[in-house]
Amino acid sequence: MECLKAEGVDVVFGLPGGANIPTYDALYDGGIRHILVRHEAGGGHAAEGYAKATGKVGVAFGTSGPGATNLVTPIMDAMMDSVPVVFITGQVRTDLLGTDGFQEADVIGITMPAVKHSIMIQHPTEIPRAVKEAFHIARTGRPGPVVLDIPTDLSKADIDYVPITDVRLPGYQPTTEGNVKQVRQAAKALAAARRPVIYAGGGVILADAGDELAAFCRADRFPVTTTLNGLGAYPAPDPQWLGMLGMHGTRTANYAMDEADLICCVGARFDDRITGKLSEFAPRAKFIHIDVDPAEISKNVPAHIPIVGDAKGILVKLKAEYDALGADPGRLSGWWQRIEGWQLKHPLGYEESEDTEIKPQRLIEAVYEATGGEAIITTDVGQHQMWAAQYYHYKRPRQWISSGGLGTMGFGLPAAMGAAVGCPEATVVCLTGDGSIQMNAQEFATCAQEAIPVKVIIANNGYLGMVRQWQELFWEKRYSSVDMGRFPDFVKLAEAYGCTGVRLTNKDTLVDDIRAAIATPGPVVVDVRVTREENTYPMIVPGEAARDMVG
Repeated sequence: MECLKAEGVDVVFGLPGGANIPTYDALYDGGIRHILVRHEAGGGHAAEGYAKATGKVGVAFGTSGPGATNLVTPIMDAMMDSVPVVFITGQVRTDLLGTDGFQEADVIGITMPAVKHSIMIQHPTEIPRAVKEAFHIARTGRPGPVVLDIPTDLSKADIDYVPITDVRLPGYQPTTEGNVKQVRQAAKALAAARRPVIYAGGGVILADAGDELAAFCRADRFPVTTTLNGLGAYPAPDPQWLGMLGMHGTRTANYAMDEADLICCVGARFDDRITGKLSEFAPRAKFIHIDVDPAEISKNVPAHIPIVGDAKGILVKLKAEYDALGADPGRLSGWWQRIEGWQLKHPLGYEESEDTEIKPQRLIEAVYEATGGEAIITTDVGQHQMWAAQYYHYKRPRQWISSGGLGTMGFGLPAAMGAAVGCPEATVVCLTGDGSIQMNAQEFATCAQEAIPVKVIIANNGYLGMVRQWQELFWEKRYSSVDMGRFPDFVKLAEAYGCTGVRLTNKDTLVDDIRAAIATPGPVVVDVRVTREENTYPMIVPGEAARDMVG
């Protein structure tokens, strides 16, 4: 407990079991708040939500065996999205290791491909330094999850606590500064470009570089787009914002990438949801790639100007170098005419219902209006996630919290809990679907017991919507195992868990109804019946080029 407090930990999320009882006994009067979740996966995702919302390291506890294996999904989710979380698991006694003892699992072996680092404690005196190093590794360089596995006999041993103030990791020295010559070369390339695009990812948010990104983009009239995880890195209301790019991004952003002569990528990794058919991606462009993780540079797309380092410092240097060149801003006027033509011709939109039926896109717009665009939004994964990315306009970093790389259903509710605990003054809204919410609905009980006032808004269409959409478009509408029916009754379920339950069915009163639900004290579950078979558009067809978007 002293080691955790020394790292600034004020809350942990977890569930006790036999192998971590000594840890929980120390927690009893350890001076750290504990949120008792109903499933370890909920605790892991809550720690992720806390980390994403606050920028601090999240902490999740789990016991041995199934307690630890239930954490594998949030560990992998944190790895894919570079979330700094320390997972502390109990383990069987050292004399039982390797005997297939009760609730024994090789946690280090199971999680090794899914972690930034893992540590198996072999002597109680190792614990203080292991904790120090776990937090240092989790939060520095490219952030990520660290697993600390502690056998139960070692966690209850008595040692003299001596604070650890130094870190001894000679093999772990992340590059942060960036090569000055490469930065200068990038500035010259930007000054010469006629059709540049700034493509930013979640790494900008992780580096707390939102202000620096905005200042750099405004050094000239650079068009800017972000990935799903990068939403909020650049303010969506700004006129230089092209919208999100990728599979369900705007046509403007994707067309601009397709015709760009120079793409400056900051803290993103050119994943398949962005590039579409890789051999057809941005065929006219040269690439500047700025990333703190050298393994990402040229992994998918060859970088002409690679810059390894922290986005915050590099963007400051890049702006200074660019300003010194005195580039002609008029050279971009033709490019902006082309972009503005796409914006006029291909705005995001949908066909409104003729009666009081609620379209899911309208639901997101209503949430945006009811919250003034100021809420922290968490989502699960599927159609509702894409609509929330398209129609809620994120103004600042850490306002959008979602599962990107792993695409984890069941993420949204516990992530909202973590965000609300970390940011108690904020309005936290979980936008979810009727399929996703049932993955971790037991955490309604945690919200009620801990008085965590999250507002959960369910876009309820009775389907596993994104799978249904793919079956409609690519599998001849053969709807196989996607009809969720009308169960459960989410209002009754909410009330059974000690939350307020509300059902909405009328688009004409939607904004006021959502505003009233958000104003209701405590956790609230809002079941919104939306159009059953609505598709998420526009869309890059899997395996096709961005220029061939449909819808």
